[in-house]
Amino acid sequence: MKTLSRRAFLKRTTAAGAAFAAPQIVPSSVLGLGETTAPSERIVMAGIGTGGMGTLDIVNFTAHSDVQFIALCDAGDFRMAKAKAHIDEHYGNTDCKLYGDWREVIARDDIDAVMIATPDHWHALISIEAAKAGKDIYCEKPISLTVAEGRLVVEAMKKYKTVYQSGTQRRSIGCFQFAVQAARNKVIGELHTIHTNLSIGQDCGPQKEEPVPAGFNYDMWLGPAPLAPYTPKRCFGSFRWIYDYSGGQLTDIGAHFNDLAQWGNDSEHTGPLDYEGWAVWPRPGGLFNTPVYHGITATYASGVRLIMHDHDPRAVRFEGAEGWVCVDDFGNVTADPKSILETGTIVQEDYAHWNPHHRNFLDCVKSREQTIAPPEIAHRSSTICHIGNICLRLGRPVRWNPEREQFENDDEANRMLAREMRAPWSITV
Repeated sequence: MKTLSRRAFLKRTTAAGAAFAAPQIVPSSVLGLGETTAPSERIVMAGIGTGGMGTLDIVNFTAHSDVQFIALCDAGDFRMAKAKAHIDEHYGNTDCKLYGDWREVIARDDIDAVMIATPDHWHALISIEAAKAGKDIYCEKPISLTVAEGRLVVEAMKKYKTVYQSGTQRRSIGCFQFAVQAARNKVIGELHTIHTNLSIGQDCGPQKEEPVPAGFNYDMWLGPAPLAPYTPKRCFGSFRWIYDYSGGQLTDIGAHFNDLAQWGNDSEHTGPLDYEGWAVWPRPGGLFNTPVYHGITATYASGVRLIMHDHDPRAVRFEGAEGWVCVDDFGNVTADPKSILETGTIVQEDYAHWNPHHRNFLDCVKSREQTIAPPEIAHRSSTICHIGNICLRLGRPVRWNPEREQFENDDEANRMLAREMRAPWSITV
């Protein structure tokens, strides 16, 4: 079955209207009267990055009848098999094309939107190039590898009028929304402290270089990251513990729960000023180099403190002058006094229920309205995580200016806001 994107459909129907004035018989499926969504309402998508998270996103997107995936892209042929099998079974055909280079995907004019679930060091570059190509974007968090890249993403999405959604799915889950609104509406009194539990990181000793497996374009996987010897633990499921590609639990789980903290604190367009913390690092000479254990306190201009822990279960807890409310990744909402729980409807659900987040993106692609996780807000949340890492790597407190997005009188820290990309890769807006 050939696909017709929303853009192509509107272009063709406009031209046909000018050429034909006589009444025509239109199939009910085109009008949206049957099980098939009308072409004018169908959003044609491609998936870039098809590992575990990418495949889960595709499963959630294809649950909606107004989506059709026609392309997948990954540096590893074998990594696309599960996502491809799901799409083929879902649509009852084998039309979905496979690519090893994301640039070929965004060059297709029949694709409306892309889902990006690559390792973090690719997020900003692919997002900006996709925006230039006229695609709307659903990108997994964090939206960037560095603070500087995140600001470029925000500027690019404004420039190209892109509908952008960060994969901070907890924003669309009822139990998390309840806790956030209890803080924002001062049900717990004046907010003074926020705790985010982000779990511990991982350790890994030295790894021997191995031959690159057949069907895996390791140079493309590395992309803008520094050249490094291939070992399976560098790439598959472990990249986020290596600072060249990610930022450990701070940018992984922190991008979720610090985002909720920002939302509950009504500080989504700014951030804390002062950061201090401690970390326990992986063994020297090993492959991993992001914190195993950590504790960070970030203080806002208002005096509210955001304390990031390495605890489980993953959770956010808002503490106010008249009580507290907490929600964890199992969907458990607790509070003191318990009367706080009676101030609204709590939908008990865990973080695996992502469907509303994907639905929000699709609705916004059609309406051109802002998503629930737009680039500016996602960038500010990711910035807290990046600065937390900088603070820990420097081993000392830092002071941040959220308006200028620079450290105060700290050239050493400011040099860590951006990283050089390996040739020939670069970002331009």
